[in-house]
Amino acid sequence: MNKFLWLPLLLIHCAVYSQVSNEDVFVKGIYGNPERVLKAGYAFDKLGVNAVFVRRASLNQEFYQQAKAQGCRIFVEFPTLNGKGYIEAHPKAWPINEKGEQAAPADWFMGVCPTDPDFQAYRAELLRETLDSYLVDGVFLDYLHWHAQFETDQPILPETCFCDRCTGQFEKAHNLQIPVEDIANRAQWILANQETAWRNWRNGILNGWVTEMGKILKENQPDALLGAFYCAWFPEDHGAALFNTLGIDVTSLAKRVDVLAPMLFHRMYGRPVSWAGDYLEWLDKIMDSPRPLVWPIVQAHNKPGVVTPKEFEKALREGSRAPASGIMMFSEQSLLENPAKLKVMQEFYNE
Repeated sequence: MNKFLWLPLLLIHCAVYSQVSNEDVFVKGIYGNPERVLKAGYAFDKLGVNAVFVRRASLNQEFYQQAKAQGCRIFVEFPTLNGKGYIEAHPKAWPINEKGEQAAPADWFMGVCPTDPDFQAYRAELLRETLDSYLVDGVFLDYLHWHAQFETDQPILPETCFCDRCTGQFEKAHNLQIPVEDIANRAQWILANQETAWRNWRNGILNGWVTEMGKILKENQPDALLGAFYCAWFPEDHGAALFNTLGIDVTSLAKRVDVLAPMLFHRMYGRPVSWAGDYLEWLDKIMDSPRPLVWPIVQAHNKPGVVTPKEFEKALREGSRAPASGIMMFSEQSLLENPAKLKVMQEFYNE
């Protein structure tokens, strides 16, 4: 980025940040492509919005300056382990299942092998480019899990990744020698003889991604917050799939980020809206000190079924319960499709 473009951005950022960076200020956000809200004729300050969580692909300089001028902090969603659009051209990064085959897409989502060094370098460079172009308030890691689909009441939970690179790294990490050569039999041997070690190793790989992305962020913009969107299942749900399949341990994740953003998508998970409050109560009990901030994201999106304005209002209230010090909603499209939901959010954010 041209260094002279930084000056107006920096002045806007400093003037606004000094007013809204206090931890006592409850974060009230919109996730997705919030620029569409402005283009529809609304203003963030009138809506009570003080933070936007914008997909990296949707961020541009015009929107950045408009949002800052309206008193918003800007957080960038970063598609960490989303492999769609990459693995097709780089098959060595394709996640391999326990049969030794390329894993099929999990509904609309396609993951990646998290140990692929070229993909790691690609994502690291993408983050650096983003930070070179924008002075942000934080980066939120998204798609932070091994290949699977959890945004549904019927999750798709494949076993991955058993490529030669992954199993080789696992052998080295645990000083093992897997006594078979073909991928399918190696996978079966691991699951039969070293399952606990394998699950722990996978979690370590995921934690390594968080640590590395956080290092890049802090080296480039030390004051920016590192956040993480993550699947808000309880540990026992779906046969302990949060850890076993997705590779997520919430207590480990909490030690590596500044902000936890549990994805409290009640309808997608097939839960009542009150479940969001139950999850936050559980999270409050299991987090150690020092604690990260907690800014949940709740569902306004009409899938599956219809989230009514009344239901959305309850989701906002449940998702704002302690230990939350902020909240955001998914997504701007659902607000624009139903102005009654926009009004619900405006009234809640302006209370």
